[in-house]
Amino acid sequence: MRLRIETTIALARESVWEHLSDIASHAEWMADAASIEFLSDQRQGAGTRFACETRVGPLRVTDLMEITEWSPPSRMGVRHSGAVSGEGRFELHPAGPAGEHTRMTWTETLRLPWWLGGPLGTAGARPVLRRVWRGNLARLKGRLEQAR
Repeated sequence: MRLRIETTIALARESVWEHLSDIASHAEWMADAASIEFLSDQRQGAGTRFACETRVGPLRVTDLMEITEWSPPSRMGVRHSGAVSGEGRFELHPAGPAGEHTRMTWTETLRLPWWLGGPLGTAGARPVLRRVWRGNLARLKGRLEQAR
């Protein structure tokens, strides 16, 4: 399953990156991220490993992740290797006439385990995850624009 969602945030991408690079804070704006526990001493950058307790409705899984790409202030990539596997990426691009806004793109390519329906489960999961992740980006946007 591949999902891509976008939003525009009324802040320069360096400001958006400052918040996005604080991985521990992702549980504050991601409704599906109940908690984040670091599995390495490292808290930022490629090689950072963490477990995210993920909840979507009654379903709960522990998502094991590792940051695979770290290019401030443009890109952060992650590999999922828990029950759900795959790759994800946040990309930040300057937007607006003087780059005073940021276009944020969130892309995920995920494979569900057999007990979540495997490839067939993606038909039901796709619209649910799209709605959850759109809400996540709306919360991040609201949080950042309100704080400025």
